[in-house]
Amino acid sequence: MASIEHGPQSGGNKKTLLWLVGVAVFMLGLSFAAVPLYDMFCRVTGYGGTTQVSQSNVKGVIAREMAVAFDATIDRGIPLSVEPARVETNAIGTISTVTYLATNLTDEPLRTTASFNVTPDSTGIYFNKIECFCFTEQVIAPNETVEMPVTYFIDPDLDENSELRTIRQITLSYTFHDS
Repeated sequence: MASIEHGPQSGGNKKTLLWLVGVAVFMLGLSFAAVPLYDMFCRVTGYGGTTQVSQSNVKGVIAREMAVAFDATIDRGIPLSVEPARVETNAIGTISTVTYLATNLTDEPLRTTASFNVTPDSTGIYFNKIECFCFTEQVIAPNETVEMPVTYFIDPDLDENSELRTIRQITLSYTFHDS
């Protein structure tokens, strides 16, 4: 009959096993943390066209003008019609409010949320929202049309970024999702 050795090699195997289990648990934890950490990174840096949230514009208005176009996309299968706001051109730093119109095309209440970004992506860090329908879930009554306001401004610091000197228009895009 063969005997099982319980020498120094066995202790090393246990340490290796514990180390591998620890690494697996750590990687699992990172996978759950990845989405919130990426979201926080995008909000801080404006990466991927993520806009900023602000209370007001304390930097003032500058003479350079910027056009802002508005866009709306609706996820497939959502019975919603959205009319984006019209293009606006204002001096950079001007606080402006625009309105999207959304219509529920069904006889049932509709719950929706909207994700957003701006293009060019590099302008996201300069695009500030003070108030936005996208901050909360929207409930639209059957066959109802609602106004969805967005109050925003473009940070005057954009003008100091030499890579953005040729930019004349920013597009704010929303994608509406079923919630």
